[in-house]
Amino acid sequence: MVKTKNRQANQSCWIKKDIYKMEELKPPKPRANLGRKRGESQGTRNYSTAVKAKISAQRTLREQNKKITKAQNEFHNAKKKKENILKTDDALKGKESTVLTTDNVETLSPNIKEHVKENIIFEPNKGPQMQFLAASEREVFYGGARGGGKSYAMLIDPLRYCDKRHHRALLIRRSMPELRDMINHSQRLYSQAFPNAKWREQEKEWRFPSGARIEFGYAENLTDVLRYQGQSYTWIGIDELPQYPTPEIYNFLRSSLRSVDPEIPVYMRSTGNPGNVGSGWVKDMFIDPAEPGKSFDVIVDTVAGQRKITRRFIPAKLQDNPYLMQTDDYLIMLSSLPEVQRKQFLDGDWSAFENSAFPEFNPARHITDAFPIPRNWHRFRTCDWGYASHACCLWIAIDFDNNLWVYRELYTQRVTADVFARKVLDAEKDEYIRYGVLDSSTWAKRGDVGPSIAETMIQEGCRWKPSDRSSGSRVNGKLELHKRFTINEKTDEPALKIFNNCTNLLRTLPLLPVDKNNPEDVDTNVEDHAYDALRYGVMSRPLHPNSYQNENFIQSQKEKHFKPADRIFGY
Repeated sequence: MVKTKNRQANQSCWIKKDIYKMEELKPPKPRANLGRKRGESQGTRNYSTAVKAKISAQRTLREQNKKITKAQNEFHNAKKKKENILKTDDALKGKESTVLTTDNVETLSPNIKEHVKENIIFEPNKGPQMQFLAASEREVFYGGARGGGKSYAMLIDPLRYCDKRHHRALLIRRSMPELRDMINHSQRLYSQAFPNAKWREQEKEWRFPSGARIEFGYAENLTDVLRYQGQSYTWIGIDELPQYPTPEIYNFLRSSLRSVDPEIPVYMRSTGNPGNVGSGWVKDMFIDPAEPGKSFDVIVDTVAGQRKITRRFIPAKLQDNPYLMQTDDYLIMLSSLPEVQRKQFLDGDWSAFENSAFPEFNPARHITDAFPIPRNWHRFRTCDWGYASHACCLWIAIDFDNNLWVYRELYTQRVTADVFARKVLDAEKDEYIRYGVLDSSTWAKRGDVGPSIAETMIQEGCRWKPSDRSSGSRVNGKLELHKRFTINEKTDEPALKIFNNCTNLLRTLPLLPVDKNNPEDVDTNVEDHAYDALRYGVMSRPLHPNSYQNENFIQSQKEKHFKPADRIFGY
């Protein structure tokens, strides 16, 4: 290659030398003047011909150089491809286990391809499972119907960089029995694919000859996940992610994604089915932002500031697993389930909810477009306070039939009480708010000195009275909501409607599950801040059992005035 370049350079020099010699020649004696322009000598004519020859030679040389460069690239690519084929062939001939991609298999020689087919350990199903294993997005959620092959894909995916020394993966399940099932599957797969890999029971991790490690762990709550604090992983996977009621554990773990090797990108992978306690926030994070299978960008806050990451949701269906579809037994079993479970487990429907705390809630009947609230309707606000968790304030209007209209919400996080109070006052600056209901726990002192959270808000001019925290208030509040959501037979309307701009209330309310230990209450492990605020509000305005038939009651509500309460409570 070098000789060729030198030779080309020499050729160029030779041409230049010939031209130089031509320039040094003395013009010959003139002959006949035939075909010669006026004033043109024979020497001038020879000089012009030499310049043209020089230009033509340079053009020819450039074209030859392009052909040579193209041939060199083709040769390099062919050589590299041959080396890969030989390397793969030698590994397989020597019966060494390796991880092959689809591209690797296509490049194998015919006799080696037959060897691969006879000794294959795992082959991904075409469709979603293969898409999941080939995905390049930073965060991918693979979920939907049961039987789609999600758990096997989760075991195989961390093997993509098992030949790299600095690759360290972490696979999480919620409980130890569930984790043990994953470990048993890995011992069967990994030991066949990598005979030299070692399983360490005490550490619950696989160690590969390259130095790569795959760790198995469980995290039932935020306390369990603290054991991974300060650790660095290039790959983190959470199997059955919707089993977690909130995204705290997911967000905590993804902060541990770091790589010291530029050849090893970091990945966050998760799987799951709809119908679990955390289906709501998973749906909000992965399913709703984009069409299934499409990548989308999100802005997240990090220690170094905001950054853009890519996410993707890959839907799974039973039909994607040819092994389970060979017989109809599993399909028949899923088809025989109740309607909601059938939609969840067979169709992978993330909009179907089982054990909903408010099954009577109907978006078509209980959600309405925003409209200007009449000035003669009474208005009040209700709030569930939180700092690390969310704080939610709802504004509710009361019409002359004692119907409630939730017309505004304020949903924040990590905002101090004084700042939150000012935000509330700014939102209602042009309104007359009759009263406010605040979680009664905010009146508790946080120390020997200083005001409570409620007192801090009151000092800012945002007045409240405490919510009902008497025995049975949670159950009574839920029952009050049931009454208001019920469609009245006489009016054909519910006694509670929500404006469509209250997005967080509408997002979380339909997803609230019933507490398994107390069916009369809502599961408090989910995102229930907007629900609690709504519950405080309806408890301050109980629905009269005969309000639609009692004309005297309706008239009393029209003429009623709210009297101020004790100053201690803000009124």
